[in-house]
Amino acid sequence: MTTTEADQTPLPGNEAAPGRPRHAAEVAPEPTDENIWLEDIHGEEQLAWVREQNARTEELLEDAEYSAVEAGILEVLDSTDRIAMVSKRGGFYYNFWKDQEHPKGLWRRTTWESYLTEAPEWDVLLDVDALAAAEGVEWVFHGAGFLRPADGNEYRLAMVSLSPDGGDADRHREFDVESRTFVEGGFDLPTAKGNVSWLDADTLLVSSTADGLPATTSSYARTGVKLRRGEALADAERLFEIPEDHMLAMVAHDSTPGFERTFAVDYIDFYNRSTWVLRDGSWVAIDVPTDVNISAHHDWLLFRPQKDWDVDGTVYPAGSLLGAAFEDYLAGTRSLTVLFSPDEHTSLQSWSWTQDYLLLNLLRDVSSEIRVLNPSVLDSHGAWASTPLDACPPLHDVNAYAVDDEDPGSAGNDFWLVATGFTTPTTLTRGTLSPASSQGEDGGVGSEHSVVKRSPSFFNEADYEVQQRFAVSADGTKVPYFQVASKDLVLDGQNPTQLSGYGGFEISRTPAYSGTVGRAWLERRTLGAPSDNGTESHSRGGVYVVANIRGGGEYGPSWHRAALQENRHRAYEDFAAVAKDLISRGVTSRRRLGCVGGSNGGLLVGNMLTQYPELFGAVSCGVPLLDMRRYTKLSAGYSWIAEYGDPDVPEQWEFIRTFSPYHLLHDGVEYPETFIWTATSDDRVGPVQARKMAARMQAMGIPNVWFHEALEGGHAGASDNRQAAALQARSNHFLWRSLAGSN
Repeated sequence: MTTTEADQTPLPGNEAAPGRPRHAAEVAPEPTDENIWLEDIHGEEQLAWVREQNARTEELLEDAEYSAVEAGILEVLDSTDRIAMVSKRGGFYYNFWKDQEHPKGLWRRTTWESYLTEAPEWDVLLDVDALAAAEGVEWVFHGAGFLRPADGNEYRLAMVSLSPDGGDADRHREFDVESRTFVEGGFDLPTAKGNVSWLDADTLLVSSTADGLPATTSSYARTGVKLRRGEALADAERLFEIPEDHMLAMVAHDSTPGFERTFAVDYIDFYNRSTWVLRDGSWVAIDVPTDVNISAHHDWLLFRPQKDWDVDGTVYPAGSLLGAAFEDYLAGTRSLTVLFSPDEHTSLQSWSWTQDYLLLNLLRDVSSEIRVLNPSVLDSHGAWASTPLDACPPLHDVNAYAVDDEDPGSAGNDFWLVATGFTTPTTLTRGTLSPASSQGEDGGVGSEHSVVKRSPSFFNEADYEVQQRFAVSADGTKVPYFQVASKDLVLDGQNPTQLSGYGGFEISRTPAYSGTVGRAWLERRTLGAPSDNGTESHSRGGVYVVANIRGGGEYGPSWHRAALQENRHRAYEDFAAVAKDLISRGVTSRRRLGCVGGSNGGLLVGNMLTQYPELFGAVSCGVPLLDMRRYTKLSAGYSWIAEYGDPDVPEQWEFIRTFSPYHLLHDGVEYPETFIWTATSDDRVGPVQARKMAARMQAMGIPNVWFHEALEGGHAGASDNRQAAALQARSNHFLWRSLAGSN
């Protein structure tokens, strides 16, 4: 599309959001907020309050035992025996690595032959610590995107993304991996939220809020532009624009040889989007409902509906995966092939293409299953032939994905297999898919695979047992949860127990090995304190529990949608049901049970604090949403209206207020001990909701309320291993002090 055409033709993406309520003429009133002054994130007075709170919390927590816990966690994070996960580009395998000597990290590469050895020879491309020291900026590496080279050449130019403080806003800079330097006079985009994609060697497609380009209400890019080499971002040709109240705009180019396509996406909200493909200078809409996610690969267009989808009288269930020929679908044909259909136990989590096959990563009651589909062979029902990949032990998380589906040699059907469990250190396996010799005619696929790397053990896993149990929620729904505990667990209600959950945005909590959990929680021992009945209890370790509550993605979109907006209470009822089940089974008791969550999980445990204080002895609440009346006005909060609702709309505020912890605090309630933690540089949720909650609780005279705010680290709360170890040590040590003592 030329500039002249853009001036004459409305850019795509300006349609109204489907199902998104417009602000009513009447706006819901805002309750009195005595702490609104803390919303000035970088104000001198506000940061003075933060430093005073930090000092108070550090004085409480940072004792000798804390130092030992922190050192143990840091040893895990800095271990040089960890698996260096790699991604293949051309003939090299790339990795980003942090350790004690390189806290900000090294971007590096090696060959396959070297990677197979115990001590690979790494070619360091970018030393982020050295860069930060040279430029006086605390850079945090956020990845790199390569320009596809001409046939026969190696990958060389990449756009490197660097955050100055660990937040979501990045500076994008052109880097030459052969000279190991940033390209002099090359592309260099100012720090902002957004993304970049190579169109060709001299052109980028950019979505950004830098240089005066407009932002959405959610603080993300509103336009997509074509930036030519040597051109200022402000002067770049605008290709795509969305309404201000949509979430974000993105333009990207797929450079797959023979299937080169340029796409534009209007992310209306988290669950609705519209997609266009550029044809002969004009944008052509891909005609699907906005709640159907799509992805393109070679000749194929795949669809995953978030709700049941009626296509010409055939209803495809939410969470299914469907396929169609790309060009046929664009031409109007609606012949869809069912690649996966969910049931009450099984959901699709992700998929990945090799050269000839499609890998499906499934969960069945939160345990992994993998299937391999063969598009070239149809079964008796007209579906792609399907073969299970026999590599998934029960109660484990196993994911398969392609090594390099475009490998010009023999590796196009190679796949990585990453397997982990609560007491199983991660293994990395590489395999090859090929027609099964005994099943080749019916499309069966065989695989040969072998372990490439094993993660070291960080605690004595053999002493612990993993169980999956189901609690019954208030409406009768069975809610699965995992319990990790010592094999000699005594069911007397006296075990310090940490209950973790998330329950939002269709994110699944699956079994995963954590040396941090092992060292900081499972292996810690009580001193044999008196029990409630006055007898001496034996020394015991911690119990770790993960709840798979509604709002997550463990059972697909329906599990997620069951706790959206006005149904949010179901997520909290599910979590409370797990807590009650742990207590009724004698695993723990109110005074021994704590919960922990971050981000949306921080909102979850904030509601445990305010709605179920009788169930918990302690709450660790990280980078949280808590003020649900003003969350849409803070940082990126407006983008989550699809998840929680719009508090400016009076009828929606009526249900949102029922899960707004900041407004559910009351005098005369015995609240659990509370630790609220956040980060100044978090530009996603932001630190102010955590600040205000702690300030209100302290002003109410609620005892044992502690607050800590990392001055850097972004939404993760930490930008290097040292900060991450301190953050995790504070949370774990706070919970242990609160739950494992004799008082």
